[in-house]
Amino acid sequence: MNRKKISSEATLVKSYMAGEEQALSILINRHEQKIYSFIFSKVYDKDLAEDIFQDTFIKVINTLKRGKYNEEGKFLPWVMRIAHNLVIDHFRKSSRMPKFESKGDFEILDFLTDGTLNAEKQIIKSQIEMDLHELIKELPEDQHDVLQMRIFKEMSFKEIALKTDVSINTALGRMRYALINLRKIIEKHQVVLTN
Repeated sequence: MNRKKISSEATLVKSYMAGEEQALSILINRHEQKIYSFIFSKVYDKDLAEDIFQDTFIKVINTLKRGKYNEEGKFLPWVMRIAHNLVIDHFRKSSRMPKFESKGDFEILDFLTDGTLNAEKQIIKSQIEMDLHELIKELPEDQHDVLQMRIFKEMSFKEIALKTDVSINTALGRMRYALINLRKIIEKHQVVLTN
């Protein structure tokens, strides 16, 4: 990239940070194809790539609006880094979500996949499952259904999307909100879901 283009990018970023909305549109138009292609090359899904692309620019806008941008003359590499991190976040979440086996996403559900439970822990597990079923009933119907299909019926998001006649992204979103709301319900009832 030549020096003139770099300095014009720095100028556009400064203009946007000073309140000139059109400056960001110019930057997005200039790099849209490269950033979207990069994201698509990692996820191989048009809808998902579009979502990550939009999330990337939401992060860009938020960072610029807060005045936290300090990558003078390196706008594209900075945006690509944000996109790359969001792609990694997506894969981390999706590799965790299928059976809730790894730590960090929603530990209280990890026990459901533990095949090494002794008799005492098996009884506790049954009680936790009953408690969990009761708590899940408090979720909005669409979130309740996705959570039931995903956790207890072990359906893929593709299967859930087909069964509920929504896009995969909508099914993923409902699952995300179901988990967020379930955490709130658990806190509200002060239920302990550990074995």
